[in-house]
Amino acid sequence: MTRVLLIGIEPRAVDTFDPDLPPGTTREKIAAGIEATMSDMRSRDWEPGFCPILADGAEAAIIEALAEPWDCVVIGGGVRVPAANLRLFERVVNAICKAAPGTPIAFNTEPNDTADAAARWLGRA
Repeated sequence: MTRVLLIGIEPRAVDTFDPDLPPGTTREKIAAGIEATMSDMRSRDWEPGFCPILADGAEAAIIEALAEPWDCVVIGGGVRVPAANLRLFERVVNAICKAAPGTPIAFNTEPNDTADAAARWLGRA
């Protein structure tokens, strides 16, 4: 079974007032988007996982999640879009490379295309 891990900011920790986020972003919408993503992946007969991270301890959470093998890792937009998260984004990428060398890394543009992002790297797009 194909296993895809989504890494994203813990929804309760998102600064919804960050001007880099789309207008109307709420923690509830983020959580619903993550659940919709997990459902989309399950509908493709994939085993999805979600690794919620906080700025402090992100690497430890990623290393723990990547102790199991995954076919692809998707880094969510909330990690990489806000300019304030640049250093966190770098740490996330480097933690993935260290913990799961050779595992494809994909990027979504919104929660609705997370599985499509993974599919590009799984040869299923």
